[in-house]
Amino acid sequence: MIKFFFLLPILMSAVWWWFLDTKGYTVKQGIKGFGYIIAFNVIIIVFFIIMLYVTH
Repeated sequence: MIKFFFLLPILMSAVWWWFLDTKGYTVKQGIKGFGYIIAFNVIIIVFFIIMLYVTH
């Protein structure tokens, strides 16, 4: 399961890119959203890594 964590930010970024394209925004205008996506995914991955070490 952990080996698939790299797919989450890729999928979320693709959806965000599609949303920006659909609404007529540029990637430069939506860069803050990409930052939020990366930050959210880092927090999720760090949480699961900590839980993995705590439970072993």
